[in-house]
Amino acid sequence: MGVITARKLEKRFPDLIAVDQISFSVEEQEIFGFLGPNGAGKTTTMRMIHCVSPKTGGSLSVFGLDVEREPRKIKQRLGIVPQENNLDPDFSAFQNLIIYARYFGIPRRVAEGKAEELLDFMQLSEKRDVLIEKLSGGMKRRLIIARALINDPELLILDEPTIGLDPQARHLIWEKLRHLKAAGCTQVMTTHYLDEAERLCDRLVIMDHGKILVEGSPESLVREYAGTDILETNPTAEVIACLEAADIAYDIFGDLLQVQTTKPQDTANTLMESCRHTSVTVRRATLEDVFLKLTGRTLRE
Repeated sequence: MGVITARKLEKRFPDLIAVDQISFSVEEQEIFGFLGPNGAGKTTTMRMIHCVSPKTGGSLSVFGLDVEREPRKIKQRLGIVPQENNLDPDFSAFQNLIIYARYFGIPRRVAEGKAEELLDFMQLSEKRDVLIEKLSGGMKRRLIIARALINDPELLILDEPTIGLDPQARHLIWEKLRHLKAAGCTQVMTTHYLDEAERLCDRLVIMDHGKILVEGSPESLVREYAGTDILETNPTAEVIACLEAADIAYDIFGDLLQVQTTKPQDTANTLMESCRHTSVTVRRATLEDVFLKLTGRTLRE
């Protein structure tokens, strides 16, 4: 049995089906991602996993425990990194960790030692006694992750862990999350940064309208749905006619024509020689290409 097991999991509201009979499992010591546009059902699924939103159908177990029958036992073994900053502004970084430890019944002396370790782990020791309002956005995110680790969780729930951070802060958090995985901590995350999912996740699902569209490793999904490379050029009438004559599939997005291919050199040669077209760009296919292909390019609010 996996760390998390869901079968036909469902969450209904009076005017909406937020999660529509999805099934998935998360194995021990892996990083599992939930991707999707706004309103896809990702955060609702995460809230059911950490027992703050009751399911309305199907089954869901965490550590083999039913989320409805034994939520307290599950929560004792979880670490939660919410999307919003909910640190207590009246206390310092160190005090935020100590006070949070009380929720788990951790003795003060043990909590103090653990807090010092976590501040060092997240490179925040110099900010130990600084009030929250004087910390940068990156420091706050790192402190929230440190807080989530105060009870030595077996499962870490990460909702947009690097939202709004600069590249340096993002890379530091990625390094720490990989370190936690190596130490045995299972992680479940949502993110809108597809490069983040591609770098960190062992497996992931892409959701839309409450359903799971695909599941697999980032590499396998890119290979299956986007090929190995993307060829980009201008969508002129001559290029379109040439590709159609060569029976090469393409997509047009505004002023950009894309060809998903596993043979980029052959396709480029077709355009440059047979079609006499010289402006061609070839790049590696990414998870973002898969995401846009499956969920569309329409802006979601």
